[in-house]
Amino acid sequence: MAAAALSAISTVISVLYFSFMESSKYQASVGKLALGLVVVDMDGNRIDFGKALLRNVGKFVSTVILFIGYIMAAFTDKKQTLHDMIANTLVVKK
Repeated sequence: MAAAALSAISTVISVLYFSFMESSKYQASVGKLALGLVVVDMDGNRIDFGKALLRNVGKFVSTVILFIGYIMAAFTDKKQTLHDMIANTLVVKK
């Protein structure tokens, strides 16, 4: 029971962290910043918290289907993952 609660808390913290950072003025997590990447909407604008939250919850879908949602980036024109398609976002070089 304690392990399940800890896992749930960890998941919530992770989703909130990524959603907050991607919707902030930085537009990226610390790792993306280090690589010079930012998350934008389809028009190249900063995303709001709701769109960032949708994107990060969508990562569960990308993961649950055996990471196919991530692999899809190799085969799409704009290099979008499934969770990027769900939220209408892109990860681009800054």
